[in-house]
Amino acid sequence: MAWALGANSNSPPFAPAIGANAISTMRAAFLIGILAALGALTQGGAISETVGQNLILNTPITALAAISGLITAAGFMIFGVYSGYPVPAAFATTGAMVGVGLSLGGDPAVDTYRELATFWLLVPPTSGGMAYLTAKLLRRDDIPDTVGVPLLAGIVGGILANIRLGVIPSPPEIDQSSVAELVSRTLGEPHVAGIDIAVVLVTLAFAVGGFTYIRRRTMASVDDGIRTFLLVLGSVVAFSSGGSQVGLATGPLENLFGVELGLPGIVLLAIGATGIIAGAWMGAPRLLQATSREYAQLGARRSIAALVPGFVIAQIAIALGIPISFNNIIISGVIGGGLAAGSAGVSRRKIGVTLAFWLITLSTSIVIGFGLYQLLSTVLGIR
Repeated sequence: MAWALGANSNSPPFAPAIGANAISTMRAAFLIGILAALGALTQGGAISETVGQNLILNTPITALAAISGLITAAGFMIFGVYSGYPVPAAFATTGAMVGVGLSLGGDPAVDTYRELATFWLLVPPTSGGMAYLTAKLLRRDDIPDTVGVPLLAGIVGGILANIRLGVIPSPPEIDQSSVAELVSRTLGEPHVAGIDIAVVLVTLAFAVGGFTYIRRRTMASVDDGIRTFLLVLGSVVAFSSGGSQVGLATGPLENLFGVELGLPGIVLLAIGATGIIAGAWMGAPRLLQATSREYAQLGARRSIAALVPGFVIAQIAIALGIPISFNNIIISGVIGGGLAAGSAGVSRRKIGVTLAFWLITLSTSIVIGFGLYQLLSTVLGIR
């Protein structure tokens, strides 16, 4: 499952950079594997816990149930690869684990479902809206590229200062911390009017650093500056993708590794990261070549408009422990960026078919997951 995610779900972020000739396909595949694996190791714990423990109440996910869920989700992904339909891995995995959990006799986690549904429904308008505003900013005649592109780089830099990572030292009661939080604790958490001054200053420092670096690149050459920013965006989105996607592979095994085998969570994440890096190196180049042609047709600015929301929304989802579909985010961003130019560039029929297929994936995976576990448990005599 992790291999399939590495080969498919983590590839699109670098496609715009390849389409803009900022990086070669093979080098991009190499970086995707490294960055997504690092994201999986440092940010994947929250998503993994949600998928493995919070979708069903009052019953643990057994090994056979985990097998049933992973087979169901992977089956949907394989179908998507060969049929050409964009299968959302988050929907397939969530539905499969809900199905096997109900088949085990567990109770539905209604509050969790409500949170997931709300977030998923908000993703398209949020991603599309952010992409629309970003594209409008980049298309304004009174805001040159030497200002607009660095401003976006500054926003990304400020967010980077506040993303939480497992490798940053944290108090015992906190699993992850950001660079800004670490500096704040080191300085004694200074507050003025209820505002953590250290966090604000570190955020501003990162933002100024990002703005200054891309500003210098765009001043020297607008095209080089845009290509550099696309490469940076691809890197941070690929990192975020690994952190949000690995839990779809490792989540079903949370109970097996943590409770039955007594292993720390980092071991399971390391296995998932290994699968992702192998999938990226072995399977991503072919997908990158195909998707980069599509992004080349979009243009560099519209590609930036599609990727900035992807980074922001992915980090919010990771912080909340919500599994998400990058297909959902990127497609919505492409449509929003297209509307800023007066045309979405995607047919209404294609949008309708994609949305319908997403809903079918979620509902059908629940049914198949439920039935597959019942079949395997009956045949094998294992509950």
